[in-house]
Parts: sequence; C-alpha cells; structure tokens
Amino acid sequence: MAQDWDESALLARLRAGDQAAFQHLVQSLNDRLSRVARGLVGPGAADDVVQDTWEAVLKALPRFEARASLSTWVLRILTNTAISRLRRAGREVASGDFSNEDDMSALAGRFADNGHWHQPPHPWHADTPDALLGNDELQAALTRAIDQLPHNQRAVLTLRELAGQPLDEICNALDISASNARVLLHRARLRVWAAIDAYQRGEDV
Repeated sequence: MAQDWDESALLARLRAGDQAAFQHLVQSLNDRLSRVARGLVGPGAADDVVQDTWEAVLKALPRFEARASLSTWVLRILTNTAISRLRRAGREVASGDFSNEDDMSALAGRFADNGHWHQPPHPWHADTPDALLGNDELQAALTRAIDQLPHNQRAVLTLRELAGQPLDEICNALDISASNARVLLHRARLRVWAAIDAYQRGEDV
C-alpha cells in the first residue's frame, strides 16, 4: 500500500466508493494476482480470472469484516474465482493419483536412494538472492518451469509460495488431504529447483 495511506484509511475510502482508492488497490496487487492466477488456471485464462476477481471484490467490499488484511482477502477471492472456473470447465483441480500425471522421470538420476543429490547443485553465479531475483533470464526460466508443472503441483506451489496460504487453507480450497498437499508441494519444489540448477549450468530450461 502507498506510504500515505494506511490500510484502515484505504478501506474507509474504498467503502465510500473512492475510485482513486480502488485504483490504488488494483495497482498494488494486480501483478501478484496475475502471477497467482497464471499458476492456477494457466496463462490463457489468467487475465479473465483477475478481471472477475476485481468485480467480485467491488461487490463484496461492503461485507468485508477486516478479519484479515485486504491483500489476503483479495487473494482468497482470486483463489475461489480460479477454482470455480476450473470446476465449471469440468477440470479436476487436484488428483490423488500420483502414479501417472506426476511422472518424476525428469528428476531421475539426480538423487540417491537416501534422498541426497548424486551431484550437488551447481554453484550460484550471483552472490546474493537479490541479484538472482533481479535476473530477468532466471525469472523467465522459473516462469517456464512453473508453467510446465503438472496442474496439481502448480496449484499447490502457487497457493503456498505466491499466495502465502497455510497448508490447511490449501487443502480446503483444492479438496485434498494434507499428506497429498505435502507430496505435491515437495515434488513441485524439486522440479523448480532442478530448473534453477539447469539454468545455472547453462542448460536450456
């Protein structure tokens, strides 16, 4: 949020129908919403989900009880909007069958039976996390890696890492068990880590 608007003042202006306040909220959150929507429904439908989310936010503002922050509340609306869209399209949000869709062949050979790397990840070219995050090529590689995840892995990773939702809320949203969510999240993180490692080695990702 802008430095001259604390959240309570922003909320009061939103409830009063202040268009400038709403524009400020959109500008503050839209990029994050787009990333989360892309992770849940894919790039083709992400813009529609974000648009539907903002329309839902406008309708729901009078009922917002401020039990959570505005950003958390808006992200929950987006999550519900995205999942509803998937279900209307007849697409299963997450599967309990890990044997087919979650083919781990891409990671075969990277780990020993005890779970350790056969070969450790390549040393970082950059010295700091900020330098890595500022690397446009790496960001593009990460986006491709996330887009290529099986849908159920991508959904769990998106809700946990991008939306910051706790595990119990993810389980409720996707209608999966906690053990399934942990497996999906672990496998998604491994795939993304493998993509980062491949990028650092100079391989195509």
